[in-house]
Amino acid sequence: MNSPIVIIVFIVLIVLILAFDLGLLTKVKQNKIAFKKALMWTSIWVGLAMLFSLFVWQMEGFEKFAQFQSAYWIEEALSIDNLFVFLLIFSYFNIEGYRQQKILLWGIIGAIVFRAIFIFSGIGLINLTYLPEFSIGNWHFSLGHTDDKSIDYATNTFHKINVVMTLFGLFLIYAGIKSGFSKEDGESANFSNSLMVRLFRKFIPIRTNFDGDKFFQRKVVRGKSKLFGTKLFLVLIIVESSDLLFAVDSIPAIFAIAPNDPFILYSSNIFAILGLRSLFFLLSNSMELFSKLKYGLAIILSFIGLKMLIAPIYHIETLVSLLIVVSVLMGSIAISILTRKKSTELE
Repeated sequence: MNSPIVIIVFIVLIVLILAFDLGLLTKVKQNKIAFKKALMWTSIWVGLAMLFSLFVWQMEGFEKFAQFQSAYWIEEALSIDNLFVFLLIFSYFNIEGYRQQKILLWGIIGAIVFRAIFIFSGIGLINLTYLPEFSIGNWHFSLGHTDDKSIDYATNTFHKINVVMTLFGLFLIYAGIKSGFSKEDGESANFSNSLMVRLFRKFIPIRTNFDGDKFFQRKVVRGKSKLFGTKLFLVLIIVESSDLLFAVDSIPAIFAIAPNDPFILYSSNIFAILGLRSLFFLLSNSMELFSKLKYGLAIILSFIGLKMLIAPIYHIETLVSLLIVVSVLMGSIAISILTRKKSTELE
């Protein structure tokens, strides 16, 4: 049971942060954020997440702190991969400067809503899909949820198997292997013909031109005023739809950390998402820092998938998961920097 004080502090922080972001965006319409400023803001967002996690530790104990940290860094690592897609989208539609910031901010607000739907409904689905007690030879599957540590190895009595978690685990291993061997082919994608865009076009006609920084414009057609979406709105839809596809990987991954604590999953997820705008500009200014990241993400996804699959018979401690995720993330960035230095020296 989460402390009401922790929940209230989280809600107040998110409201204040969003109000600040929206106010700043309307007052300061600047172009692309420079590397130093992007690094500063990224550090601020990460710092806020770390401070909140310490508050969780103080109020709810170390285990909840470790769960928050694990889910946060998994989401942060996978977010970087998604930001590469955003770079391709903005390049494809020639979106620059202030327009990028506006799309990213409203995309983040949309992600906050969709993450709540995915996480809370996902937890409910997981709780409904535990298999009944059964035995396989001397192995008995009869205990409760996968975050219960009371596995009795002496009597070969283990956790119940969960159908959804097992499917998520298989999917994440597949996604990890696919991610590690995939080739970059995003530049040839036809973003404007995605399913989400086609659905929106049925309700709101979308024009192919910009109208300043507006998402909508009204035009008189045959004597009637009609609402149209601008090209900026089209790009926002594409960014949101790509984030939804990204959530198919990231949300199942964090379920392995705390499958019965939606607040820890949601709060860690939102803190990671809030820093995406500054992280995007940091990434766009320093692509070479993440050239080997996809291999790190492949390992992280495969590890989390494996953790889900073996959860009924072996519990991997949350702290161990955290150390593995952070080590792989930092290691992939370090290798990216080292390989770039070597290639520069050879030149």
